[in-house]
Amino acid sequence: MQKILVVDDSKLNRELLCELLKDEYEIEMAGDGNQALQKLEEYWQEIHALLLDLIMPGMNGFAVIKRMKENEWMRDIPVLIISSEFGVEVENQCFELGVSDFIHRPFDQSIVKNRIRNAVELFLCKRQLEKKVKEQEATLEKQYQIIQRQAEKLREAKPFNTLMTEYRSAIMEVETRLNVLNAEFSQEYNRNPFESIKSRLKSPESISEKLERKGYPFTVESIREHLTDVAGVRVICSFPDDIYRLAELFTEQGDIHLVRRKDYIRYPKSNGYRSLHLILSVPIFLSREVKYMNVEVQFRTIAMDFWASLEHKLKYKKDVDNADEIVGQLKACADSIEQLDYQMQEIRDKIDLSRV
Repeated sequence: MQKILVVDDSKLNRELLCELLKDEYEIEMAGDGNQALQKLEEYWQEIHALLLDLIMPGMNGFAVIKRMKENEWMRDIPVLIISSEFGVEVENQCFELGVSDFIHRPFDQSIVKNRIRNAVELFLCKRQLEKKVKEQEATLEKQYQIIQRQAEKLREAKPFNTLMTEYRSAIMEVETRLNVLNAEFSQEYNRNPFESIKSRLKSPESISEKLERKGYPFTVESIREHLTDVAGVRVICSFPDDIYRLAELFTEQGDIHLVRRKDYIRYPKSNGYRSLHLILSVPIFLSREVKYMNVEVQFRTIAMDFWASLEHKLKYKKDVDNADEIVGQLKACADSIEQLDYQMQEIRDKIDLSRV
């Protein structure tokens, strides 16, 4: 039977509650705050609920709650206040201190039992959830340690470092070709099709985590075969039509092969994310051979990129207040950005026509 501690300076109240609850619970009783703390010291790990009177001589109920909070017992033991009718201010004060509920006099057997049962079940669920969270944290920590060890092995392995050099070469190849196109546009049309290029190479930790998550073997061959985003290039353009024009010119180059295309501009993700993703197979010219390497190229406007950086911060930052509200605001911003991008493009077209 679950153990309940009843604390009240009225013997009659203690006996009434004991009579009501004895068939379902094991009852411990205390006549004042000091006795209550002695019982809590002895049984706190076994007590499933505390029924506490506020008005008692010597140490009152508020003092008991204060000591319980200092000892962190309130985290594990639901407190229900035994009371006559209190004002709203007193009840609010109790709830702010972490009290679970109230049991009002005169006692009604059904209400008393239901309120205790609800409080006990809620705290049991809370304990089980905390236990699962701790188990998951321990599992994640073990996985993190494994990934760290694997990443360290990767760093030390010559075949892995050779592969990373090849991916770096593929990034340089993409950047060079984009810069050539940019120079040609600047000369022929007196404007640049993109504002900037950003590139990145996945870290050994990130590679290890992704292989682990997808269930692929932890080998250099597996990285080459199964991961298409080890090398990444992001192209920031001024206008949406520049994105599609650049992507078309790039994929029409005879020695570059389009592996996969995902158009999140025409078909945005549900959260509002917009970008054009291309997985390209790019040739790199080594001393003894030509190899083809996969590179993920993302095309975005300036506004799309700014939006994506905010969304990334929200996604990976823990304990963000009002996260759901921010998600909604970001979605609204994404819709506004889409309209703004095309309005700016329309204005640019009008300006260009006026020059002709």
